[in-house]
Formats: sequence, structure tokens, C-alpha cells
Amino acid sequence: MDICMNIASVSSPKYDSHKILCVKTVQHRISRFIKTLYIHAFDYIKNLHTRLHSYAAAVLPSTPTADRQKSVTPQQAVINQTASRLLDDYGNHILRLAYSYVHNMSDAEDILQETLIRFLKTAPSFENASHEKAWLFTVAANLCKNLLKSGKLRETDELMEELAAENREDLSFVWEAVTSLPPKYREVIHLFYYEGYATADIARILKRKESTIRSDLRRGRQQLKEILKEAYDFA
Repeated sequence: MDICMNIASVSSPKYDSHKILCVKTVQHRISRFIKTLYIHAFDYIKNLHTRLHSYAAAVLPSTPTADRQKSVTPQQAVINQTASRLLDDYGNHILRLAYSYVHNMSDAEDILQETLIRFLKTAPSFENASHEKAWLFTVAANLCKNLLKSGKLRETDELMEELAAENREDLSFVWEAVTSLPPKYREVIHLFYYEGYATADIARILKRKESTIRSDLRRGRQQLKEILKEAYDFA
């Protein structure tokens, strides 16, 4: 028999009798609910445009200004074209992944820049776009973890500030709950819920066993349930 529950509207932490979600199991309904709130909260990072300007200058030896004005070498043109494609195809995805770790846009942009620079320096080749994206996510995740270990994070959380400015107390509550999780749970939850990766794919990106990923996802979801149950009636 289906189990039905009232889920809270994304516009209010109170019950909304007009939004009813019927799912097969309690765990499934919790998972769906967390996914809905997480995506709505993270979508408040709107129009993510990096302040990166010149990738060629970061990768190639600098050249005199006059020479740059005269012409762009074929190598520089290829690098700029590749950088532009990567930014268009994956920029927002990498930026959001980085933000899920570091919780501020400046550090997230630095991670994005360094990720793309490493791609341009190594020029890896891939069978398809999904493998290319996974490589970029792996590099970005490792850079984020190194930054977290260094303890040199900036303290501004633009997402929380934007949610507060928009009076989205429901979503800021969810985001605060997510940021309270250990990084190993946050990264799995972001890749699973926001990017839509299967646990096997997450295991390849994070270089961990799939059984570990499933365990971390379950534990992270359970911790979120414990945090959220005071505002949302999770049995």
C-alpha cells in the first residue's frame, strides 16, 4: 500500500495541504523531499558567470603587448577555444560543485579556474563528454578537499545571503543543514541529487568504492533527516 505524506512547499517550512507526494517507502519519500529542497535551494545561485578572462595568459609564457595586439598564435587560439568550450559546457557545474564544498563564490571561482587550467596543461583525451565531465569533477573535488584541509577558506556564503535577502527561510534552513554535514557526505549528496549521478559513477569520480558511496549517501541522508525533522514531519 502506498504511503502518502504532505511535503512542505518550497516557499514555506509549514505543511502545504495542496502538495501531496505518494511513494512506495518512507525512505523514498524522504529522499525525494530532500532532493526537491536541495535543488530549489541550489538553483538560487543564478547566472553563474566566472570572472575569468585569459586562460592563455595563465598557461603560456607571457608575450609582449605589441605582439599580442598583432596576432594570436595558432596554439593560443586553440587554447582559448578549448577554454571557452569547457566554460560553456561545464563551468556552472564545476562552480556549483566547488561551492557545495567551500560555500563562497570567490574560492569556488578559484577552483574552477585551476580545474580548467589543469585541463589545458595536460590536454587529456576522452571517449565521450561524460568521461570528460567526470575528469573535471574529479580534479575540482580534489582541489576543494585540499583547500578545506588548508583552512584558508573565505567566510562569505553568498547563497545563504541571497536566500535571506529573498526571505526564503525554508531553503536557507535546508542549505544550513547541508553545510553542517561532513564534506564526504556533502559531495555525495551534491553529485547524487543535483548532478544526477548514479552511485557507481560517483565512486569513479571520487575514487572510492561504490559500497562506500552508498553508505555515505545513506548516512548523509539520515543526518539531513534528523536535522530537518523538527521543521518537516519525518517519522
